[in-house]
Amino acid sequence: MTTHDFYEALPRISDFAELSRASAYTPLPKDWLVCCTDIVNSTALIEEGRYKTVNMVAASVIAAMINAMSGRAFPFVFGGDGVSFAVPPEDHDIAHHTLANLRSWIDREFGISLRAALLPVDWIRQEGLEVSVARYAVSAGADYAMFAGGGLAWSEQQMKAGGFEVLPAEHVMPPDLTGLSCRWQNMKSRNGVILSLLILPTPEGSDRAFSELAANILRLAATLDRNGHPIPKTGPTIGLPQGRFRDESRLVRQNRSALSNRLHLMIQFILFMLVFWRGKKVLGFDPEHYRTTLSANADYRKFDDGLKMTLDSTPEVQSALRGLLEEARDRGLIQFGWHEQEEALMTCIVPSALRDDHVHFIDGASGGYTQAAKSLS
Repeated sequence: MTTHDFYEALPRISDFAELSRASAYTPLPKDWLVCCTDIVNSTALIEEGRYKTVNMVAASVIAAMINAMSGRAFPFVFGGDGVSFAVPPEDHDIAHHTLANLRSWIDREFGISLRAALLPVDWIRQEGLEVSVARYAVSAGADYAMFAGGGLAWSEQQMKAGGFEVLPAEHVMPPDLTGLSCRWQNMKSRNGVILSLLILPTPEGSDRAFSELAANILRLAATLDRNGHPIPKTGPTIGLPQGRFRDESRLVRQNRSALSNRLHLMIQFILFMLVFWRGKKVLGFDPEHYRTTLSANADYRKFDDGLKMTLDSTPEVQSALRGLLEEARDRGLIQFGWHEQEEALMTCIVPSALRDDHVHFIDGASGGYTQAAKSLS
């Protein structure tokens, strides 16, 4: 097996609880590269009411890379206002060009500054850290990468300090963001509150202690309907996503004018609504199956150098989680961030509506992971 085949050859793990154990992860090959992005001053943008824009701009990095890689699998993780991913050395130029172009495009279209960095895994290991990855089969048709080892968090810190920067492209080309969309309404809590949780191990804590804590958190979440999944099993409500529709039309317009592209997307959206309203197959597309698969494929929980979750929680479980996390923090095992809101939101990447490999990124609708990160302690 070449390092190029590394990720494709990883086993798919279907039990999320297994991912709390360090033994589930495999170190990236030493010649691979880690890439990370985030949005400059995202907190201020959230306070201006632009978190939906922040969320979709961040997800555009994954859409652009999926298309640039012609559908070849690579590990990535979505964090609300940023993304981390890894590629083999053969794809260095693809990643560099995609990130450089996106930085310029997003600045031009939205006036938002996107940071981007690219660095060798071997450099991270020289800092005594690791980038290990596992592949979680969230459903029969889709899987997500999970990361451990502390290397991604260190890479993000270096990026924010200006290290390993991918400079904006001088000549801007519209990126291929085919499949990036959001045609669904935000999802109100059915149980009481949408919790955005970040739980990060401390250097003083052990892998075993963190694994035990993560297992206890997952057991608590398992007492909730669908493990606290914010999306109903039958999928969210379809509806005009207001500002996100405008954002989508600007992001994916290619060389069309903003007005022309908005009209094009509006027609698509109307047809989309009609198909789901009828609820019957059209040209091989089954809307009911799609909605069920959408719910199954959503990434409402993930391991990303720690545990991140967007939970629809009852007050009782909320209180129990808070107590569990505060105790672990006081023992020096973790830091945690916590944010409460009334709704969750979803950003989608749909390579083909006729396949089951579409992926859906879940976050809190009023700051989510970004706001939770502000309260880390």
